[in-house]
Amino acid sequence: MNDDVRNIVLGVVAAAISAALGWLARTYLWKRKLRRKQAFFGLPDNSESLLVVNREAGGPELTVMRYDVFALLELAALIKDCGAHAQVVAHDAAQQGFGERTEFCVGGPSSNRRMAAHLHSLLPGIQVNTDAEPGPDRGAFQIGSEHYRLESGKGEYVILARLIAGQERGTRPVFLFCGQRAITNQAATRYLARNHERLARKHGGNSFVLLLKVVNSHAYGPDVVELVADVTRAAQTPLPTPAPAHNSHRAS
Repeated sequence: MNDDVRNIVLGVVAAAISAALGWLARTYLWKRKLRRKQAFFGLPDNSESLLVVNREAGGPELTVMRYDVFALLELAALIKDCGAHAQVVAHDAAQQGFGERTEFCVGGPSSNRRMAAHLHSLLPGIQVNTDAEPGPDRGAFQIGSEHYRLESGKGEYVILARLIAGQERGTRPVFLFCGQRAITNQAATRYLARNHERLARKHGGNSFVLLLKVVNSHAYGPDVVELVADVTRAAQTPLPTPAPAHNSHRAS
């Protein structure tokens, strides 16, 4: 074997080794990224999860609004990427505890009983105005001492939460998407899909509650979303009980 042939063979071997090392590195990085994503969502390979759907307010029991369907599609894609499976359950049929399977609960408390139960049990510092009659406070959020009113089509709020109930090893998270309108639920699921890596780095495996604002949904749909605040502490702190009114009686 002369020098030219030997150099060609060595070049081919070096290229093959470089390609193999590159493939192994890319595979390692991809698997590490996948494992982090699975850990954040509580969705290991072939695990089961729940998609808890609401109903259209004022509509038939199982009528789901169009934007809530879009939200479910966003979540289904996340679940599939993790190699897990999803079971769709109506809000009034999900009569089970939490922590055994990852749960994604979509919709406000007026149309989703499961959401109402989660807010009451896990986030006692949040109240949502569910009055059926029109008014300036209809759909408004109270989080601690702050109030956030709905401005339909201009400025609408949604709560995005990842909650861990208890500290037992293997406890799966509950994700809440509680918006003032259906389009805000989709906005929150899209925000989670786009920012889950950053949220995982910031919060790790801990619970968090974020207040998001959907800006000018009439023009931009669910795409323009602002982070208003991390309201985890306020949301988990029970609201003070109003003092009872005292009637004063003037002596005659």
